[in-house]
Amino acid sequence: MIFRRRSKTTDEQSGSDAVEASSDRDAEGTDSEQPALSSGRTRGPWDRSETRADEDDPQYVDLGGLVVRGRAGLELRLQVDEQTQTVASVLLAGPQSGLELRAFAAPRHDGLWDDVRTDIAAEAANRGGTATELEGEWGTELKVVVPVRTADGRKASQASRIVGIDGPRWLLRGTFLGRSATEQDPDGELAAAFRDVIVVRGEGPMAPRAMLALTMPSGAEIVTGDEDGAAD
Repeated sequence: MIFRRRSKTTDEQSGSDAVEASSDRDAEGTDSEQPALSSGRTRGPWDRSETRADEDDPQYVDLGGLVVRGRAGLELRLQVDEQTQTVASVLLAGPQSGLELRAFAAPRHDGLWDDVRTDIAAEAANRGGTATELEGEWGTELKVVVPVRTADGRKASQASRIVGIDGPRWLLRGTFLGRSATEQDPDGELAAAFRDVIVVRGEGPMAPRAMLALTMPSGAEIVTGDEDGAAD
């Protein structure tokens, strides 16, 4: 199922296959500067307790567990689990690249990314693919390549670059797709959008690896589509 936040400057487009919240307003200016934190991080993604940058910036979209800043040239899509009717992930889509965002609860004193990274690598191997560890801006990440079949039945491979951020009682997983899976661009729009993400874990108890609840933004409407809502 697909939802779309209608823009005043664009007409509804048919044939869409994801949940879209239009972000084609011009994102003027540069990224907000953030102070160094007790965690040692000087740039995002952020925990809700670390920033209020969204309060005075209309480019941010509140999705419940995640607050995401729209950027020029990127569409914000919400991928919905057809069975449960819940938002499973967020996708920032550009002309040649994409960034999928998923957030999970984590234990208070232990991060999840090391274990999740091992699980992702094992899953890739089971699918006949590979997972290679690389060092990037946000620490150890995974370059994953798995075999797929195209719409006309041909064999192909699909690459992704997966980044994990261990925050206060949460894990944010960012999956870079398309061109950004093979070409790291720290000055690009997707990397900048990832730094802008704010995670809202909440104070209630949650089982480790439970997905943080995401919600439809105000004004979203059903368009069309089919999306898988699996967490891992």
